[in-house]
Amino acid sequence: MLHLSTVRGAGVVVREGLDARILRNTTSVYELAGAAIRSGQSLAAEIARRGLGETVDLTRAEFDLPVSHPDPAHLHLTGTGLTHLGSAAARDAMHATLEGAEALTDSMKMFRMGLEGGRPAEGEVGAQPEWFYKGNGHAAVAPGAALEAPGFAEDGGEEPEIAGIYLIGPDGTPHRIGWALGNEFSDHVTERVNYLWLAHSKLRVASFGPEILVGALPSDLRGKSRILRQGKTLWEKPFLSGEANMSHSLANLEHHHFKYDIFRQPGDLHVHFFGTATLSFADGIRTEPGDIFEIEVADFGQPLRNTLTFAPKAPGICRVHPL
Repeated sequence: MLHLSTVRGAGVVVREGLDARILRNTTSVYELAGAAIRSGQSLAAEIARRGLGETVDLTRAEFDLPVSHPDPAHLHLTGTGLTHLGSAAARDAMHATLEGAEALTDSMKMFRMGLEGGRPAEGEVGAQPEWFYKGNGHAAVAPGAALEAPGFAEDGGEEPEIAGIYLIGPDGTPHRIGWALGNEFSDHVTERVNYLWLAHSKLRVASFGPEILVGALPSDLRGKSRILRQGKTLWEKPFLSGEANMSHSLANLEHHHFKYDIFRQPGDLHVHFFGTATLSFADGIRTEPGDIFEIEVADFGQPLRNTLTFAPKAPGICRVHPL
């Protein structure tokens, strides 16, 4: 399998197996992917044409975002929820209905729609998933950097996910660069108050990487999500993803994102988070500043690590100045 990463001081690095080497004559993964689209070649072919240089030890590397856009406003962070088998249980507990045991919450209704129609036949359109917007490239945090919750946040919680990374070609066609580990950082306390506050809870920074897996995503991904506090493991749980563990097909989720013209603008970069069934918040964990989130799946190589911080509370309210 081919893996791509961006290492500080080295540039774009290609890994096959245990061998990680600098990709020659390459300024960024964004530039590499654009060249592959223009030439009509695969990423593997474009990489082979450029050639590899010096070896890099990824276990000691400092990583930048594996891919970024020259203009952060043209990188879109988005996601879908209630896509994984078992993911509705934690969400439904947060959005408990007051209508009686037999009444379904909106979360359970959405989850059931995915179970019944999230895997359409080839050429058909399946059920729409829950969709949300997280921000643009200004909200993208490099592996190893801090995930900062805003001062008004009620919580800062991890969401271990797989993210798809896409570059829109000159004719508006989405091209998938590959897949990465993602921490779709959210405010679960705010979301729990009312599911209509989901949009507010998702407007947070997020991290992805360090490595991009190029090619097909394995159908059964198994790893660990953990929280470290003061050098010790506070919480750890298995992390499952891939289509074998999902109620929606990846193609269905991709369709319902890119069916919108606004998301097919040439040159734009998209990082789309595909959901999770594993949350420390669902197990009663309350995170604290200084906690370290760690997400690892063997197929992706190096784990994704980020430290939790909180911004100071802003004095007063945010006022708009008329012109």
